[in-house]
Amino acid sequence: MDELTGVQAQELGAAPAGSIHCVTVIGQVEGHQLLPEDAKTTKYEHILPLLAAIEETPEIRGVLLLLNTVGGDVDAGLGIAEMIAGMSKPTASLILGGGHSIGVPMAIAARRSFIAPSAAVTLHPVRLTGVVLGAPQTWRYLEQMQRRVVGFITGHSRISEQRLLDYMLATDSLATDIGTVITGEEAVACGLIDALGGLRDALQWLHGQIGEEG
Repeated sequence: MDELTGVQAQELGAAPAGSIHCVTVIGQVEGHQLLPEDAKTTKYEHILPLLAAIEETPEIRGVLLLLNTVGGDVDAGLGIAEMIAGMSKPTASLILGGGHSIGVPMAIAARRSFIAPSAAVTLHPVRLTGVVLGAPQTWRYLEQMQRRVVGFITGHSRISEQRLLDYMLATDSLATDIGTVITGEEAVACGLIDALGGLRDALQWLHGQIGEEG
């Protein structure tokens, strides 16, 4: 695989920074359907090859994932999360502003996840927009998809399945839906995110890991 160039990185919303490469996930994660041109999006067909190229570039020693996302396509988000979790290089994520919905699996896929004190995350059940067929198969599909999300989150963080489901299925935390918005401090306290911190903390951890691995 060809090494990642600076021009390619900038076109894909990523920034090389010495031995650490910065990847951003902003706006809405776009999956198989195109979103409006005036919407801020992160396209999974850009991020997947970018992560593969980073993994194959010897000069890049670590990855910093910056997230400020409202969520988006579940399959696309889980695909990105699995790519991050499968990288051999040290990875750290930092939620700034918000890491909502499918942004949560992407954040916790990194070896070490950070969240800014002013940031928040939203946990809610899997939903489909538009017309939904009221057939048993539809509900089974949604249930299966939710199990995939819950399994990934509990497998890559310290939060228990019951605590996670309590947040997702709460009926008194969101005005028009079920789910919960939790602050950075609470996200760390419940075991969802590893640590409260900012850019300095995430970079300091990454440099420490790079030094340990030589």
